[in-house]
Amino acid sequence: MIIDSRPGAALSHCRTRGLQTPDPLSQLLARRDWLMADGATGTNLFNMGLTPNEAPELWNSRHPDRVRRLYRDAVDSGADLFLTNTFGGNASRLGLRKAADQVRDLNRAGAALAREVADAAGRKVIVAGNIGPTGEIMAPVGSLSHARAVEMFHEQADALKEGGADVLWVETIGCDREFRAAAEAARLADMPWCGMMSFDTAGRTIMGVTSAQLSALVERLPNPPVAYGANCGVGAADLLRTVRDFVASGNERPIIAKGNAGVPRLEGGHLHYDGTPAIMADYACLARDSGVRIIGGCCGTTPAHLRAMREALESRAPGPRPSLEEIAERLGGFSSLGDGF
Repeated sequence: MIIDSRPGAALSHCRTRGLQTPDPLSQLLARRDWLMADGATGTNLFNMGLTPNEAPELWNSRHPDRVRRLYRDAVDSGADLFLTNTFGGNASRLGLRKAADQVRDLNRAGAALAREVADAAGRKVIVAGNIGPTGEIMAPVGSLSHARAVEMFHEQADALKEGGADVLWVETIGCDREFRAAAEAARLADMPWCGMMSFDTAGRTIMGVTSAQLSALVERLPNPPVAYGANCGVGAADLLRTVRDFVASGNERPIIAKGNAGVPRLEGGHLHYDGTPAIMADYACLARDSGVRIIGGCCGTTPAHLRAMREALESRAPGPRPSLEEIAERLGGFSSLGDGF
């Protein structure tokens, strides 16, 4: 089924979870031309004192007030949608910290804290239950079976649902098989979901998937995502070049862009991103004018970036679809000569 991305169309097309009414994200998309998502989780938690050897998800139980602050900062900066602090909350990744037995508790807690903040916002704000990659390589290249991947994603999805997430937010996926496993887990959890891949190798994911292949994949799934797109990668310019390919696919499904705040550089043992709030404001408007419906930031994106993005989206009139030359000029150029080859 093809979902029309025009405002209002989601109400007539979406029947996620077998209900007679659309899910909360589709409802909001039906009323708005664009939505703003949040910024970085890791960057902002590091700024609050998270250390490199800590799993961010453990803060959901150890430092709930700091996690609430992360969420509130996003809402106060204008986000219509924010992610739970659960990106690495699957059994494989938490197992590296000897916390695999805490998957349900940590994901449920992360979503419950988010639900609390969203409900107190005074406006409609979507809680997106964040699910990142397992950290393992899928068979036949690696040893992770489809069944085990589905099992891990499903455990996480159920806990996020219990905690009050409105939608599952699957991101930074590099493998089409892992994307399929996450989609199956969302179906088993009876939850609407969004899916993103990270295109960081000349327009391909780490496992070689192109933007065109992702656009085709989402339409073949038995439970396609509410929206799909790209996050992270090597910079905002490259991400928008990938977005142009999604638009060109013609599938009309709402598109997500969640680009990094520039390119990182190592200074004094810490990563710093060169994307200023002004640059991210340009990125947000270029994304909107490219046809993106959900616009946010990834690594390096702070509340200051989000405030600039929101102000620009609200104050600058929509323009024509930007060319690659305009994107490169305003955002600092591309990291490779081509996208997907």
